[in-house]
Amino acid sequence: MKFIRNKIIDPKATEADLIAEYRKSGDLEVLGKLYERYMPLLYGLCLKYFKDEELSKDAVMQIFEQLIKKLRVHEVSNFKSWLHTLARNYCLMELRLSGKHEFVNLEEAGVEPPFSQSESSEDLTELQLEQMGRCLEKLPVEQKICVELFYLQQKCYKEVTEITGFDGNKVKSYIQNGKRNLKICMEKKSGNE
Repeated sequence: MKFIRNKIIDPKATEADLIAEYRKSGDLEVLGKLYERYMPLLYGLCLKYFKDEELSKDAVMQIFEQLIKKLRVHEVSNFKSWLHTLARNYCLMELRLSGKHEFVNLEEAGVEPPFSQSESSEDLTELQLEQMGRCLEKLPVEQKICVELFYLQQKCYKEVTEITGFDGNKVKSYIQNGKRNLKICMEKKSGNE
């Protein structure tokens, strides 16, 4: 998986130099030189998700195709990290589209759903929904975001981590603490009426 090189590009050029040159010229050889440094890492990442060598090789090339457009419009300060996120999101989207996306079982993960079996979100009264909305607004920002993504938008832990950029363990903590704080707030509200 090597790119053809017709032009001599300084092997000591930094990532920032190559990005700036690519954004200025649109020269795919410059982008290829930058991308080539990370192809083995990206292949390994794709292999981790797809567990298939050919799919992973194809994915590495598809990610390059996305990179051609995205790097021209996004300001990138840490290319390695940004590229890793781009590749991970590509893999997750492909898995989701293929139906092979795995969701975390709440009970197995040690997290209780925010509603008991007898009290589904559909059974909540309008008053309870209003209370929950007010209580959600009182949560610390990180907890509020994670609780909304996890419970209301039904995202899995991995997706919440990707969307927010929070550490995976922090996401679990924010969800658990947010759920507990939401429950406490709602119990106080219902006790006051």
